[in-house]
Amino acid sequence: MNYTAEAPAVWDPAFADADDCLLSSDQCVIQGQRYFVKGLIEIPVIDSDEVFSWGVWVSLSRESFSRAADLWDTPGREDEKPYFGWLTTDLPVYAPTSFNLKTNVHTRPAGERFSVELEPTHHPLAVEQRTGITLDRVREIAAAVLHPAGDEQS
Repeated sequence: MNYTAEAPAVWDPAFADADDCLLSSDQCVIQGQRYFVKGLIEIPVIDSDEVFSWGVWVSLSRESFSRAADLWDTPGREDEKPYFGWLTTDLPVYAPTSFNLKTNVHTRPAGERFSVELEPTHHPLAVEQRTGITLDRVREIAAAVLHPAGDEQS
């Protein structure tokens, strides 16, 4: 139960050939000035052992991004303090937008994607992360993501 964004919302395909830009499965740099990592917003599924997760991009400061990159394959990196970041993925099922929500990015053991913790606000995504969602909500999200409004298929 996972949906993922392929790139930060601010990524432009024209950046792909630029020397000062990079987009990998876990890291992104735009024009040598903006830095992003991919992580998971995990939401418990109520009355289940399952977790629903959004694969999202978070902008980090240059210093935090460099530190995360330096520790990328280092055993024990999960002991690193969280990095502050801004959510740079606009998840289509939330209003208001999820873009630019405040986050803390937690490092996990080498080989595992970062955990993204949202600031505990009243935004629906932050509330769901704290309180969990039902299986019906998971189905609702799946339908919205797989068949967005305006999709010609039925």
